[in-house]
Amino acid sequence: MQGPGLLTPEYVLLTTLLAKIAVMATLATMLVRYRRFRHILIFERRAWPDRLVFALSFGVPLAAGVWARLLLHYDAADLTMEGSFLAGLIAGPYAGATVGGMLGFAPLFVGEWAALPFAVGCGFAGGGIREVCPKEAIWHFSPFIFTSLPRRAWRMIRTLQTDWQVVLLLAPISLELLGQALGFRWIDHHRLFVLSPSPPWSWSMLLVLLATVLCVATPIKIWNNARIEHRLQEQETLLLAAKIEALANQINPHFLFNTLTSISSLIRTQPETARMLITKLSGLLRRLMRSTDHFVTLREELESVDEYLDIEVVRFGPQLRVVKEISAETLDVIVPSMLLQPLVENSIKHGLARKVGGGRITIRTRVFEGHTVIEVQDDGLGMTEERLEQALVGGIGLSNVNERLRTIYGAHCHLKLTSVPGQGTCASIEIPELGLPERVTA
Repeated sequence: MQGPGLLTPEYVLLTTLLAKIAVMATLATMLVRYRRFRHILIFERRAWPDRLVFALSFGVPLAAGVWARLLLHYDAADLTMEGSFLAGLIAGPYAGATVGGMLGFAPLFVGEWAALPFAVGCGFAGGGIREVCPKEAIWHFSPFIFTSLPRRAWRMIRTLQTDWQVVLLLAPISLELLGQALGFRWIDHHRLFVLSPSPPWSWSMLLVLLATVLCVATPIKIWNNARIEHRLQEQETLLLAAKIEALANQINPHFLFNTLTSISSLIRTQPETARMLITKLSGLLRRLMRSTDHFVTLREELESVDEYLDIEVVRFGPQLRVVKEISAETLDVIVPSMLLQPLVENSIKHGLARKVGGGRITIRTRVFEGHTVIEVQDDGLGMTEERLEQALVGGIGLSNVNERLRTIYGAHCHLKLTSVPGQGTCASIEIPELGLPERVTA
């Protein structure tokens, strides 16, 4: 009978095992938050500095847990077997042995001389399994294999093929049973610390074995979630780049078709002007073909627009005037390539081409509330509300610009059109600050 207020040995063991699983899960969650550690988990081919960083990052907190058990008698912090085996399973035999050496060193001072070879052996055991096991099988390891263990075992026997999930389940269980046997062998001399049920080899041993498997499987589950999240981010990046490239490939033929149409109208009436336009067009196309960047600085984008305007100025002569009001602090802002040309083309084609007496296009940039505002304004014929709505849906140029902005910066960023019939149209874009710090190339 237990006195009032005293805990039974089974309750103490269960509480310690639960705390042990919580300690391992907490440590795994904390480590995966660091970029370098996450990088090591993501890539299977690891150089020795990466393996050393993994061993130190994982081994030092676990070694602190061993000291907590020795000095504070907090048994749940000692994860010697599970930590050594897991380090070898994830980073290889030498990393596992290194972590095992770190965890088995402190117990030598209290006479637990079996702790060091046992911990190093567990590290080598995990590393040995890693060398022969498919790497994805390790990351798919789950303790819920218990539910399908009989079926898997029978399939292994029937097909004579290795089920690595069964191997990964039996390995920590076998090491735990070995540790229990060694601990029971030297129970009077305390040569090896293990959490033993009381009485030894009772039904509570099943809880010890389950906790051991969970202490190995839980970090793998946490770290694998981080790997999956990284892969999803990579896929989203690739999808975004592909969508941007598709939109860029759509706008270039559109621009070329419209320019060639303009040149064809001058071949018979003004052959010299047409020849000059073809020369300038070839120079512009050569520039576009040399560049594989989907993002450029605003300075470079303005230079491309200048080359396009050279063509249009030759076409329209002095009737077309271009005014630039460019803020110097916006010149190095990163913007999508071929962003301004469709806006300028739209102003010329729909705003000024049919206007008697020519007109003016103003390109204006400024910084407003942390955003870079880019405006292309004309004093042409303007558009009605109905035509404004159709411009962002029916045509290729403006709808392409609008779709690229939404794809890159989100639904909140889009092309804004305002117009007053008879007075002109203004196309406005707001580029978020630090929208894309790096260029994305094809």
